[in-house]
Amino acid sequence: QVQLVESGGGLVQPGGSLRLSCVASGIIFSAYAMGWYRQAPGKERELVASIISVGSTNYADSVRGRFTISRDNVVNTVYLQMNSLKPEDTAVYYCNGRLGAGRNYWGKGTLVTVSS
Repeated sequence: QVQLVESGGGLVQPGGSLRLSCVASGIIFSAYAMGWYRQAPGKERELVASIISVGSTNYADSVRGRFTISRDNVVNTVYLQMNSLKPEDTAVYYCNGRLGAGRNYWGKGTLVTVSS
């Protein structure tokens, strides 16, 4: 079955960096648009960044210039490089895979805490 497994979360100080990874299985990875979402306590889940197979990306205004999404279709992995982290970035980060309007899959999330 389909699995999206996130890793790389943890505790980091403001201004620090972290890289998240999401390994997908059970899908034709190269056909899927991939994305990272996050949900902070008491807030709605929001799109952070997304990427299609050919490499086009988009970012939330709040992370543009600080975060970079990328993918490796050989190893079925999507990454989120997070730099200049702020306390406001604290959230559970979720990996998402989407194929058109008929397929939509989620990972279980990885916690990122930005605090001094």
